[in-house]
Amino acid sequence: MGQQVPDPAMLVLLCSCLLLAAGASDVWIGEDLAEPSFDLVERIRDMHAKISEIWQKLTQRRDDDDTLHATCQVQPSATLDASQPRVTGLVLFRQRAPGAKLEAFFDLEGFPAEPNSSSRAIHVHQFGDLSQGCDSTGPHYNPLAVPHPRHPGDFGNFAVRDGRLWKYRAGLAASLAGPHSILGRAVVVHAGEDDLGRGGNQASVENGNAGRRLACCVVAVCGPGPWARQAQEHSERKKRRRESECKAA
Repeated sequence: MGQQVPDPAMLVLLCSCLLLAAGASDVWIGEDLAEPSFDLVERIRDMHAKISEIWQKLTQRRDDDDTLHATCQVQPSATLDASQPRVTGLVLFRQRAPGAKLEAFFDLEGFPAEPNSSSRAIHVHQFGDLSQGCDSTGPHYNPLAVPHPRHPGDFGNFAVRDGRLWKYRAGLAASLAGPHSILGRAVVVHAGEDDLGRGGNQASVENGNAGRRLACCVVAVCGPGPWARQAQEHSERKKRRRESECKAA
């Protein structure tokens, strides 16, 4: 059996405590232990602040290391005819730790510019196979054999306005880690709205009668950069919306 490697954070904390003890002993030599000097108190406070700073940096770094990111570059299905919309865009995922709820940004364009907003369904499908466009991605990813809309990748409906779909969602049931990870699987954008299992037929509890597969992509691991850029845009959008609401009021 291999030797267990000590936690780096604990090693640093232990070394810091030893340094603190060593510094204290230098000052206490020859002094009355019952009345520590002002210099000793200041040195202890300074060392405590340094230890706290080191500990915060270490725990922050470990939190960042646990975070998982993934990207999915959406492209139109290769099997679409010329009359169908050409939807493109990006889907980004973030999971702060294995077992945590998934977050996602959806940024898509190319939908028909209809006068009123419409809804389109987005789901995770079983296979990351785009050899025959989105038709070869298989059925909904359903590892637990439960009815729709309880599949882990049943993301539901998204409002489309002026041919564009932009949405942040948190608390998603899908995961980037573990035995039911969606990495390597496909995200599919449908032509219609998800009936959420209320359609009264077999297709409703399999795929929500969401219609033709317009566009798709394969979920792949990425770094934190794309998510950080989308998060910044999300923050700016919220700020502009608040400013607009204030002016309207």
